[in-house]
Amino acid sequence: MISIINNSTKLMLPVVCVLVTVFSIGGLSAQATTVTRGQLITIYPQEYTKALKNPLKGFRLHVCSKRKIAKYPYVTLLRDYVEWNDLETRSTDNLVRNIEAYKLKNWEKYRGSGVKIIPRVYLDWDKAIGNEFWPEDMTSGDYSSAEFKKRVVRMIHALGECWDNDPIVAWVQMGIIGYWGEHHHPSPDLEMQKIMGDAFSKAFSNKHILIRHPGEFNGYDFGIYWDSWAHNRQTTQLMHGAGIEKLNIDTDRWKTRPIAGEVAYDWGSFTIQPGDNPDDTLSDPIHREFLIDTIRNLHCSALGWIADYDPLDLTSANGAEMVQRAFGYRYVLETFSYVPIVATSGELSVSFQIKNTGSAPFLYDWPVCINLLETKTKKIVFSQEIDTEDIRNWLPGDDWDEDKNEYLIPAISNTVNMSVPLPKHDKLSAGKYIVSLSIIEPTSEANAIRLAIKNDFYEGHHHLGYLQYGSP
Repeated sequence: MISIINNSTKLMLPVVCVLVTVFSIGGLSAQATTVTRGQLITIYPQEYTKALKNPLKGFRLHVCSKRKIAKYPYVTLLRDYVEWNDLETRSTDNLVRNIEAYKLKNWEKYRGSGVKIIPRVYLDWDKAIGNEFWPEDMTSGDYSSAEFKKRVVRMIHALGECWDNDPIVAWVQMGIIGYWGEHHHPSPDLEMQKIMGDAFSKAFSNKHILIRHPGEFNGYDFGIYWDSWAHNRQTTQLMHGAGIEKLNIDTDRWKTRPIAGEVAYDWGSFTIQPGDNPDDTLSDPIHREFLIDTIRNLHCSALGWIADYDPLDLTSANGAEMVQRAFGYRYVLETFSYVPIVATSGELSVSFQIKNTGSAPFLYDWPVCINLLETKTKKIVFSQEIDTEDIRNWLPGDDWDEDKNEYLIPAISNTVNMSVPLPKHDKLSAGKYIVSLSIIEPTSEANAIRLAIKNDFYEGHHHLGYLQYGSP
């Protein structure tokens, strides 16, 4: 056996008779060895140890200019507080038309940028007079009348029609009731929980719905937005941090729905935890490690407010890099095996192991594909989805140990196998191709998941090796 260690690629190959080139990570230098036709080789990619900018995870800003977004290295999520009366002022309004017009005005500029929106409709900002956004034909603060119940169901139905199949929407925060749509002042009573729970469940079959408090909407399969994340006053309360932990233990909610929210810096004893402001949280090891522990323990995908740190402050930026590594999913490709020499009309056989070392699963069904690319243009000439694989099942560990900084139930390595016939020469010419692995959003090529490896990454494709098809 020959052991070839080539920068970040290690190949274990027997000495045989056909020359094949396997490129290294980043294409820095290539090695050549000999293998027989149909023989499997295994590549061991080197892990990329820093944080990655990836879709549907990480630091979440408010809807803002694209110029501001560009200042932050990890942002792929924006929240939009949507005032009810921006969508409806009277019962006779065409809600669908108004919601579509709102999207066109406020969200269209982000399409194709890789950024997704987390919308929340609300009626009342806070206790201050003049911060209400009710329809003009309803009484402000009337959360209990028959008219409101009818109108809220109508609104939810229209939101589902406009948002449920729109790729720019990440997930939806239920909102509507109470200050900031946070389900307090007032809280939704049991009747309203059923009305809204049923309406959202019926209106949304694709996008995840998140609620504010884990102790409400019992019997519904919703995610959570904790909007005082890691707050000293709420971490141990059943309506907040401890309640999310209990919900996860009792129902495994984190395995199928987003756990997210924002860090609050404007009430109570927030200076104890999570800190004075975003920069304090990220730069002070005590605050930062406390935050990371909560992210790991509760399986958090994304947080806002803390995203407003100073990206030019080196200490804050370094802290942000540590936190981004903890957020959501993080896929490490441990091994990748394939047959590098395939006869005409032969089979492309692939096997790989991948592990989620993050804190949460990826929660949408994006396809995993094995591809062949032209070596010069990187054009896709063949692509095959591994339709037996569901990346939502690539779970991280569980039961976080704050002292050891590890999950006591470690993440498993997921083994994926695929074998598919390659086309004949009239469809695929003989020659050398790049073998790539991709996880690209099915509704938009603007988004792709990047694995935590150092291999070349181009337009959503991880380049993993060369394949010789047919006669050289």
